[in-house]
Amino acid sequence: MSTLLTALVTAAPFAAGWSVHTWRLRRRLRTARRDPLTGLRTRDAFTRRATVLLKDPRAVVVLADVDRFKQINDTHGHAAGDALLKATADRLAHYVGTDGVAGRLGGDEFAAVVIDRHGTIADLLAVLHGVLARPVGGQPPQVRTTVSLGWVRAADFPGEDLSALLGRADEAMYAAKQGRAGIRRAGLGRLFATVTGRRSGRRGARTPPVVEVAA
Repeated sequence: MSTLLTALVTAAPFAAGWSVHTWRLRRRLRTARRDPLTGLRTRDAFTRRATVLLKDPRAVVVLADVDRFKQINDTHGHAAGDALLKATADRLAHYVGTDGVAGRLGGDEFAAVVIDRHGTIADLLAVLHGVLARPVGGQPPQVRTTVSLGWVRAADFPGEDLSALLGRADEAMYAAKQGRAGIRRAGLGRLFATVTGRRSGRRGARTPPVVEVAA
């Protein structure tokens, strides 16, 4: 019995040391998966979680980009820009909740995957767009901007992976930014353009180019 007790006492410091090492390692891994400025998941961490969520046919991929961000940085300084990014990230994370995932892809570009359980994603994104445009507390009133959103339903493009869906959401987001529409959905424009082209063709008119996105 004394031999066993002696062995346990001898092994205790090693066990404690290994526990501390494991805890530190896990903490470092969690830190590496989080963007240091916003606290959102990094691109790699976002990709892992988003890929799992995309197995749900109700998944929606959202891409968000801060409008006029460079102008704000140049005019008001990087501290103001960082505050704007942090506020955008906090609001996006709150909107996404625990059922989805949000991440910072880099710069002023954010992405999210949410599960549209009630078929109301268009209305919810309209609300989110308004929330993201609110002034940032503690900043001069001039430091305000909007955020352009592009989104796509995974079910509209079965078989496409996260990278392809992000590409479609990016096209929609860019169209929203160029047209100052605020929000655009990817996927419907191709169908509408095809139908329009066929009707025009019957009348002998010039077939318009295919449009990739639509509101």
